[in-house]
Amino acid sequence: MPSPQGENDVRLRRLLPGDLLPARWPAGFVMRTFQASDAAALYELLELVFDDGMNGSFDQWWSRLEADSEFDPELCFLVFDHDGRLAGAALSWTSGFLKDLAVDPAFRGKGIAEALLWHVFASFAARGVSHIDLKTNLVDNAAAVRLYARLGMVEVDWGG
Repeated sequence: MPSPQGENDVRLRRLLPGDLLPARWPAGFVMRTFQASDAAALYELLELVFDDGMNGSFDQWWSRLEADSEFDPELCFLVFDHDGRLAGAALSWTSGFLKDLAVDPAFRGKGIAEALLWHVFASFAARGVSHIDLKTNLVDNAAAVRLYARLGMVEVDWGG
């Protein structure tokens, strides 16, 4: 579940299924679900994008993730470029919470985040989940907040 909120943090929600568009992956990029061999690359991407030191060492992060009852590799979507580099990821909890959405700065502006979001929405809708939530910061993540709003996410109370 989300960590305690800061002053500018908000909880956003997208009702499902709603009007869902198909994910459109940028040319030269492919998406697949997480495999254990992707753990180091995912950790490095999260460290690069979030740069908050919250993950601890790779071993600590992987142990926590692997043991988390809400972690399902089928709900962790990874996007790779034609050279096999991890360009973006969406890590979701089984409860319908998008824990992490990260795109490597070198690959931003190509539509990867939007495609990942549409894929996450469709995946949870197919599971019969009524909504998907995420936590973000209005100030530090203004561009992402605009994307979330454009895709139908709205602010909800922290209590759900």
